[in-house]
Amino acid sequence: MSDIYFKQLLLGPMENFVYAIGCMNTRECVVIDPAWDIDGLVGQLDADDMTLKGALVTHYHPDHCGGTIFGMQIKGLPELMATRPVPVYVNEHEAAGVKQVTGLSDSDLKKQSSGDKLKVGDLEIEFLHTPGHTPGSQCFKIGRSLVSGDTLFIQGCGRVDLPGGDSEEMYRTLTTKLATLPDNTILYPGHNYGGAPHAEMGQVKQTNHYLRVPSLDAWRSMMG
Repeated sequence: MSDIYFKQLLLGPMENFVYAIGCMNTRECVVIDPAWDIDGLVGQLDADDMTLKGALVTHYHPDHCGGTIFGMQIKGLPELMATRPVPVYVNEHEAAGVKQVTGLSDSDLKKQSSGDKLKVGDLEIEFLHTPGHTPGSQCFKIGRSLVSGDTLFIQGCGRVDLPGGDSEEMYRTLTTKLATLPDNTILYPGHNYGGAPHAEMGQVKQTNHYLRVPSLDAWRSMMG
């Protein structure tokens, strides 16, 4: 891990985790879900002598990419782009939502499909489409680490009762995609929910009951 730049930053009143990940050899990095304190985020990259090459978005909710929610105006991608214009990588099913809440243009966005990979210096990031919380929610796999946004928390999973949420899609995402990841995968969630900033998937599989629902009917019952 000595050649990987990895920062997990706890920002904002909603306990969001924002990530800066990159290659120590080339001093290049990307940020994941830049929101809340953009000046502080950019300042951290400058202090660490890292060059920003892109922004990755797990989903379009304003607490993860900027915009207005619950009467709050949250800084995010527009403010980042004003000072460090970089490509913004979004899932192909999420681009319209990101545009709507941030005001970015089509030319700002790089649409990704599940399984696509991005090279950041010597580092490779894999995009995983994980719908359920929103239609184009995505996670990012870096080595044996998984940055999961609001798809999966240490305890619990993302809500499915907001616009675009789909409980059956979430069930399939959790049970057929994330629950099948190796136990030594380290989960890095989008919020500080669950008492720890990260955990191995082996532990999460044992303690997070959303990963252990035996059937779709049981899942529907649990989700109400």
